Amino acid sequence: MIKQIKAQLALSLSPKRYKHSVGVSKTAKILAKRFGCDPDKAQLAGLLHDCARELTNNRLLSTAEAFGIVVGDIERCHTVLLHALIGSKLAETEYGVADPEIAQAIALHTTGGPHMTVLDKIIFLADVIEPERSFPGVDALRELAEQDLDKALLAAYNQAIIFLAERNSIIHPNTILGRNELLFYKS
Repeated sequence: MIKQIKAQLALSLSPKRYKHSVGVSKTAKILAKRFGCDPDKAQLAGLLHDCARELTNNRLLSTAEAFGIVVGDIERCHTVLLHALIGSKLAETEYGVADPEIAQAIALHTTGGPHMTVLDKIIFLADVIEPERSFPGVDALRELAEQDLDKALLAAYNQAIIFLAERNSIIHPNTILGRNELLFYKS
């Protein structure tokens, strides 16, 4: 199944996005083994996490409508956020992966949120730290991810929030809720 999905993704994604997806898949599998999660599910979710990332804004909006995905003001303003929710649906309809845990991990990989499973956290984090990522602080996140999933996730949330705040960008409420939940349970 992985081989077939890779072939299909290679045809539908740009070479750069495909390479990123493979990197997330490999990173997710490593993290899954480290933190007691199903490595096959992590590998598959990582591979498919950006399957809708290169759809145009108009296509994201029309596809969201077709799938019955509620598009809020934030998603309407930052349409790219819809790729995660749409990707979770395309995983089943286009790639034949009908696993609700994988769908949820794909849906949450961009904003995060409260009540994340270990798989959800792994896909969110793998997307941030995969080997092709290069930004200030990524090495520190990779080191944290070798030891503590929640601490690495919290640090990734913090970096994302600071990045967005410095650019006067909207921060999705799910990101704040996910971060706050980690703080409530870690204190």
